[in-house]
Amino acid sequence: MLDSLWKKGTEFLGSEFAIMGGAMSWVSERNLVSAISNAGAFGVIACGAMNTEQLSSEIEATQKLTDRPFGINLITIHPKLNELIEVCIARKVSHIVLAGGLPSQQSINAIKSHGIKVICFAPALIIARRLVRIGADALIIEGMEAGGHIGPVSTAVLVQEILPHFKNENIPIFIAGGIGRGEAIVSYLKMGASGCQIGTLFACTNESIAHKNFKEVLIKASSRDAVSSVQLSSDFSVIPVRAIANKASKEFAELQKEVINQYQKGEISKEDGQLEIEKFWAGALKRAVIDGDIENGSLMAGQSVGMVDKERPVKEVIDIFLRQMNEHIGSKL
Repeated sequence: MLDSLWKKGTEFLGSEFAIMGGAMSWVSERNLVSAISNAGAFGVIACGAMNTEQLSSEIEATQKLTDRPFGINLITIHPKLNELIEVCIARKVSHIVLAGGLPSQQSINAIKSHGIKVICFAPALIIARRLVRIGADALIIEGMEAGGHIGPVSTAVLVQEILPHFKNENIPIFIAGGIGRGEAIVSYLKMGASGCQIGTLFACTNESIAHKNFKEVLIKASSRDAVSSVQLSSDFSVIPVRAIANKASKEFAELQKEVINQYQKGEISKEDGQLEIEKFWAGALKRAVIDGDIENGSLMAGQSVGMVDKERPVKEVIDIFLRQMNEHIGSKL
């Protein structure tokens, strides 16, 4: 029955299981991505701020570690997006995930003209419909429970808003954000989803290159520790990011207060104040994930972090999901 529930997803991804790895900057690289694909799921490289040479090398290295399908996550606002797409074409990747903003018709056409499948994030029904209209082959519905950059709506609400409108269309839809158990995946599949995307639980696996300090924070954290960054003034925008609260997050709030105070006194321009706020987190994720600085780095994690109890091999994480899914299906028969 499980094979039937996510058949559309597995056929689209070319994987045994319709479980996508979330693209986490500094974490979703060759080792984790190949491990996820080799275990029967679908790994996704996080291009993030990579340049073309770095992306090409990462794809090549991943292809040497697995002969199974995997995807590349590209940020639509990257200044070299077209060049990065050309790298993916040259390296003959099978799937590209376009994230970080609404992709252009030109980008989608360029990708699809070479037989590569396009996956896009849909944070609202109106955007989901537009993405399908301009050529997206599949959608990811990601709610605010996810780690990293998030939108304002929960996964549960987005699923109810979007899935019913595509039940008669042949487009795979994957669910992400706050997923930590197999029973939840089954419930989404029964509602019409084709699979899911998992990030936080894979970040704390043996194959993840994340620093041990970073992993230890995730293991000890509860779901309520993963909080969204707060914007203190309408004058200065803050892109919401979900991460484990630490010293840096407190200092960020203090910085905002200082900038607001200086702006109101006429001591700083709005543009300079916004720049100070945006500069604060520069390099913060790398400091936490790679360097292990858990006080001054950004500890991005989704609310499913409360279900991370120890470091495990990728295959074991997937096996646990599958066991939970099959037991849940069996109990309902």
